[in-house]
Amino acid sequence: MIIVLKQNSDEKQLSHLTDWLTAQSLDIQMIKGSHSTVLGLVGDTSVVDIELLEALDIVESVKRIQEPYKKANRKFHPDDTVINVGGAQIGGGSFTIMAGPCSVESEEQICSIAQSVKDSGATVLRGGAFKPRTSPYAFQGLRADGIELLLEAKEKTGLPIITEIMDISQLPLFKDVDIIQVGARNMQNFELLKALGKQDKPILLKRGLSATISELLMSAEYIMAGGNEKVILCERGIRTFETATRNTLDLSAIPILREKTHLPIIIDPSHATGIAAMVKPMSLAAVAAGADGLIIEVHNDPPHAMCDGQQSITPESFDKLSRQINALHSAVKEMY
Repeated sequence: MIIVLKQNSDEKQLSHLTDWLTAQSLDIQMIKGSHSTVLGLVGDTSVVDIELLEALDIVESVKRIQEPYKKANRKFHPDDTVINVGGAQIGGGSFTIMAGPCSVESEEQICSIAQSVKDSGATVLRGGAFKPRTSPYAFQGLRADGIELLLEAKEKTGLPIITEIMDISQLPLFKDVDIIQVGARNMQNFELLKALGKQDKPILLKRGLSATISELLMSAEYIMAGGNEKVILCERGIRTFETATRNTLDLSAIPILREKTHLPIIIDPSHATGIAAMVKPMSLAAVAAGADGLIIEVHNDPPHAMCDGQQSITPESFDKLSRQINALHSAVKEMY
């Protein structure tokens, strides 16, 4: 249940109201927006008399909600969440480009790509240190050494870094990582999500291969319920019957999520299509659909990449694409 208060509500009346609600064994989440204050009630709201609440001078309206996710729900939090990471703003009208290789391979590789994508306008460096692979014989990443190389690239370029975690036991290694990524295969690893809920840093949560939008939001709720509300959602394609692309990029998820949640929405066109030539059109389509940013795989030598070279674009291609993305975003941002 949510209670929308009138503007400039009397503080004494508000205090009486919250005391009464607390006495009903309800948890209260108060969100003060730019235009209104909202009280989100969590618990057995069947004990609350809606007509009684609506009759109070300070109450504008009362609504019951059916969605099981509360903290991620836009009804509880009308204003967009904005997350600041090392000078980069994610959400709230800004457009964020995260770029870098699928996997960290060497000091020269990651530092070179980091400088290239920064020069082209990326504000976050992505790179895989731990790589979940379908085959146990495929390259699994440099692991802890990969994180050290990412931190070295961060020191040289000033770019904040994002990399994927696979297990709770790896958390100590992520102490200096700016954004922790939860991959599609771990979207419903609830013990990991609960542990990340206790971290004071942004979490990029990727949608599972066959997960519904509601399931994605419930996974976000796991993190937020633990106290960490710095959650970024990522659509990276879902599994359908289509085989022409690696996955099917669900761009319709952007407006649906925009309506349902206040959390920032990032699109991953690289994993969604698995084809480098598809990255440009899908990136531009995501911008037009209202995404808050993109996470793009960039490699200086895709044919010889140790992981997912077929979906990686070159630094030169990224430079051109980045300019097109920024131009398109400038043209369409007023629509959202």
